[in-house]
Amino acid sequence: MLESGEFATIAELAEREGIAPSYMARIIRLTLLAPAIVEAILDEKQAPEVTLAWVLEPFPAEWSKQRATLIEE
Repeated sequence: MLESGEFATIAELAEREGIAPSYMARIIRLTLLAPAIVEAILDEKQAPEVTLAWVLEPFPAEWSKQRATLIEE
């Protein structure tokens, strides 16, 4: 909705969804997760400590660093 221009700001989108803008900003960051991380979470192969609260904390932008941090190999 942000990409399409339906909403100009995160605050507008958050208001429509009925959540706090700060929470919306943290949730939107999840779109920056490496595809391998998303797959691991969906396949339940992430490290046990990887919870929603944990991934809402700051994480590295580089996908290789994310994989090293978030995937149990």
